Amino acid sequence: MAEPLFQQLEKLQQEFRGHPPVASWNPDLCGDMDLVILSDGRWIHEGTEIQRHALVVLFASILKREGRHYYLVTPVEKWRIRVEDVPFLITQAARDGEQILLTTNTGDVIPLDNFHPLLLKPFGDPPLPIPYVEVRAGLQGRMSRDVYYQLIDWAEPRQPQEPPARLCQLWLKSNGEEFLLGEY
Repeated sequence: MAEPLFQQLEKLQQEFRGHPPVASWNPDLCGDMDLVILSDGRWIHEGTEIQRHALVVLFASILKREGRHYYLVTPVEKWRIRVEDVPFLITQAARDGEQILLTTNTGDVIPLDNFHPLLLKPFGDPPLPIPYVEVRAGLQGRMSRDVYYQLIDWAEPRQPQEPPARLCQLWLKSNGEEFLLGEY
């Protein structure tokens, strides 16, 4: 009989620093877990918000995306969960020389670069272009409002080079790359 999920997670957390190699784990689907990651970043299990941040961080470390579905995986178990938008929120931004560093609500620190690009995607009602960032292995994070405003302060306004002619575009530079932050 397989060990309970929490015991497996504790062992994995001790074994791996950072994130376990979930991309190489392909167990059979065990079923659907009553767990949803809300668009505001809260994790809800069986109708109750998970209050222990360490547990959210632990679950986030074994999160995997396949197509449009999200799973919590271990080497021997795979549980489908629901994600309203994306699993992470970008809650902090910092500049370190020519690099912008972003921090997620689960503590991942990622550079804004060609491996972690900024993408504009529609969000909300009415849908507006909001910046998202590739966090890891197909898992994205959406910018919090505070971080978005911080990045706007750091952005360079430019006139668009191609039609349709907008009034202005905002560009960010990080790690030798440029990212379109928005247009107005």
